[in-house]
Amino acid sequence: MFSMKLCRNRTCRELLRDFRRNISKTSTDKNSDAISRVQDHKIQLASLENTCDKSETNRRWMKQMQHNNIRALSTLHHTLIKPPQSSSLASKEQSRDFMALFPDIVRELTDIGTRNQELPEVMKRFARTLQYNTPNGKKYRGMIVISSYKMLEDPARLTPENIRLASIVGWCVEMLQAYFLILDDIMDSSETRRGNPCWYRQPGIGMSAINDALMIQNAIYALLKKHFKNHPAYVPLMEVFHETTLRTTLGQSLDSMCLDQDGKPKLDMFTMSRYSSIVKYKTAYYTFHAPVALAMQLAGMDDVEQHRQAKTILLEMGQFFQIQDDFLDCFGEPSVTGKMGTDIQEGKCSWLAVVALQRATPAQRKIMEEHYGRTEPESVAIVKQLYQDLSLPNTYAIYEEESYNIIKTHIQQISKGLQHDLFFNIMEKLYKRES
Repeated sequence: MFSMKLCRNRTCRELLRDFRRNISKTSTDKNSDAISRVQDHKIQLASLENTCDKSETNRRWMKQMQHNNIRALSTLHHTLIKPPQSSSLASKEQSRDFMALFPDIVRELTDIGTRNQELPEVMKRFARTLQYNTPNGKKYRGMIVISSYKMLEDPARLTPENIRLASIVGWCVEMLQAYFLILDDIMDSSETRRGNPCWYRQPGIGMSAINDALMIQNAIYALLKKHFKNHPAYVPLMEVFHETTLRTTLGQSLDSMCLDQDGKPKLDMFTMSRYSSIVKYKTAYYTFHAPVALAMQLAGMDDVEQHRQAKTILLEMGQFFQIQDDFLDCFGEPSVTGKMGTDIQEGKCSWLAVVALQRATPAQRKIMEEHYGRTEPESVAIVKQLYQDLSLPNTYAIYEEESYNIIKTHIQQISKGLQHDLFFNIMEKLYKRES
């Protein structure tokens, strides 16, 4: 379907651009970055229209697309039922050690308040906030910090104390994630998170969850000050957290601006370029770049070129990860993903929505205009059916396979002393993940 012939004189990054162009070409749609049917299909369809009735051509096309979707969804669901490997980024023992530190983190952050007679109720609430929102996810980000540090650090310096410090930084990243998610759930009016009601929907919480999120965010810097004040990486660590927070909030703004004041999606803004920017800032920086950048700083790696090369790969991984998330939001099993998909109801600028709009006929675009961003089950079902009519499950299956192989090739081109296994390990855990 795609032209992916390797050529000695072309870099892998050029190949990725060609790959995106080959799966993105549209004839008249202004969103020309969309993934669309390749030109060969168009030529074949034109030929068919000249030799047989148009309705018959459409019937055959739809039948073939349904067949492709069934095969793609069957393969994807089979993967979800029987994942080829664990989705954890660390061994069970490493995960246990990481979790064992969390009660100490909570005690450190609440100890001052419990000794102060003015704050015991606040500290009790803060402890509950931390315990409900921080340790119950997949902990990808925190474990990336630890696994990356262990691979990057001089073996002679991998002492229990240094590993513990890396684990504290890992929990700081998990707290940053909790801070973002509490606020994101409020802005999106979400119902569940990780299989449980969102924090703001807990009895007696409501909009005071905003202040809870701010307490978690500021607690990050209290931990860093306590454990790294005299550490050479203290300032670089602080800078990574500050820069990541700023970039993520910028990404959230980009995302929010895709809705009008009434919460209705502005479909004209749903371009692949904007989608990529949202993903880069809202997801990729704090999910992949920050954990590895923090590990590099802990290991004393401050070479500018090393950080540039790492960032380039990690941001690509971020886009790969978010497109997976968008697909699972619509077609994943809530019992596996841990959340009810709400991208359609919320009118999100998701990968599926962008590609659907770029492939849609005028009649299909009207369906999106009428039903996308609505909460009624009937509207959600209509949009999902449109996605299948446009063969998006099949397109996603192809995208995941091709992008995985291209990113792996980019990793092999990394120089400047960065271990390839560090990035391969992350990609292997992401590929065909179930949640």
